Amino acid sequence: MADLIQLQPYDEHNRRLESHVHPPDWVNPRPAGRYNLVVIGAGPAGLVTAAGAAGVGAKVALVERELMGGDCLNVGCVPSKGVISAARAAAAVRDAAEFGVRVGDWRVDFGRAMERMRRLRGEMSEHDSAARFQQLGIDVFLGGGHFVADDAVEVAGQRLSFKRAVIATGARAAELPIPGLDGVSYLTNESVFSLTELPPRLVVIGGGPIGTEMAQSFARLGSQVTQIERESHILAREEEDAALIVQSALERDGVDLVLNAIAKRVERRGEETVVVVEQAGNEVEIVGDQLLVGIGRSPNVDGLGLEHVGVEYDTRRGVVVNDRLQTTNSRIYAAGDVCSDYKFTHSADFMARIVIQNALFRGRGRVSRLVVPWSTYTSPELAHVGIDPREADRRSVAIDTYTQPLSEIDRAILEGEDEGFVRVHTKRGGDQILGATVVAANAGDMIGHLTFAMTHGLGLGKLAATIHPYPTQAEAIRKLGDQYNRTRLTPLIKSAFEKWLAWARR
Repeated sequence: MADLIQLQPYDEHNRRLESHVHPPDWVNPRPAGRYNLVVIGAGPAGLVTAAGAAGVGAKVALVERELMGGDCLNVGCVPSKGVISAARAAAAVRDAAEFGVRVGDWRVDFGRAMERMRRLRGEMSEHDSAARFQQLGIDVFLGGGHFVADDAVEVAGQRLSFKRAVIATGARAAELPIPGLDGVSYLTNESVFSLTELPPRLVVIGGGPIGTEMAQSFARLGSQVTQIERESHILAREEEDAALIVQSALERDGVDLVLNAIAKRVERRGEETVVVVEQAGNEVEIVGDQLLVGIGRSPNVDGLGLEHVGVEYDTRRGVVVNDRLQTTNSRIYAAGDVCSDYKFTHSADFMARIVIQNALFRGRGRVSRLVVPWSTYTSPELAHVGIDPREADRRSVAIDTYTQPLSEIDRAILEGEDEGFVRVHTKRGGDQILGATVVAANAGDMIGHLTFAMTHGLGLGKLAATIHPYPTQAEAIRKLGDQYNRTRLTPLIKSAFEKWLAWARR
């Protein structure tokens, strides 16, 4: 397995990772009769499904062809946050003078920063290890699994019979149809975390979460970064004024943004990579030492034999499922990135819980009931849940919007983090929360308060009645509740109060 990109460099930390998530000496068990559940894929969705099912007494087999832990542990959430944390530390030193802290000569040791990430990833990998899941009573099979019948999967020459099966194979970096791209060496989220030397000039194609997080991080760590985005601003999926705050932060960190630009072709000239983009009708050349393609995900549906068992799928959208996460074969379910538009670890986790209910207990869990937030871990972070004004217009939903700028929140001012806001969209005329956007240093943490309120039907008025510690940035959420309550003080009610209070003074 040492030839996998994710395991390069093959140092002690990646050897530790390998020993947990794909042990070279692993011997697959002998299949145990008929399984209640066979799970193909040991990323977040598969691991939660397998562990949860085994925990309630099911006989479970778990199949993984590459590294257990999936993208999240190996090439996604975990390593990216390790790099981001190093970049934030560098920015804190760079900006220390603003707080009266004088720092002498300093530099970023990129190799050490990446080694730290690999070390922490290796330590964390034990939680997703083959040995741990074996200890949970799960039969772990390493190898490529594929369906050979409506009730059987084959892996490494062994046949696993099942009552129900779950496809949880995730997704991978998409191959973009850019002429010349296949002729050059380029980075994706699957290879960027194997770097040991900082690219002097990094070109990033894509202004979505992955591209934006890495563009800012590598700029803070010392790369000269150019980021290409076809829209008029980065993070086009988000509310525009929120995205523009993050965009300004990237520009201050030195990222050169090339917007309204379409990558037309890629060329290799000596040691340099050249991306030719079309912008305002003109062709512009962008030169770098490394190229990172940070857009596009393709579902892992190849080699599974889905066409032989009546499971409908699309190579772009993934496995087709109904609201109960059942595929077009009633015995087979799917969860996670392979079937969802929400390609997040936390959504995969909760989809897995729905699968356990429905596949094992004929439950009625429905994916449409999930309230799924997301966060982009830039500085500041940008988090969102529910609908925004664009979606409200598309769905003809009337909303009221309340915004609390962080420039009016004492803790944010004192921390030097007052660029941003907390915004809530409610159903017109009431306090039912339909969506929210947060731009703040810890927006990913703050959005949880609003997701909790949405999940449990708590209105904005209830948030106003919740005491928050002072001073905290989360106090902005309570102030949104105050804004809503002030709208209830209509002229008629205010007039009645004034008359009552005037009478009370007698």
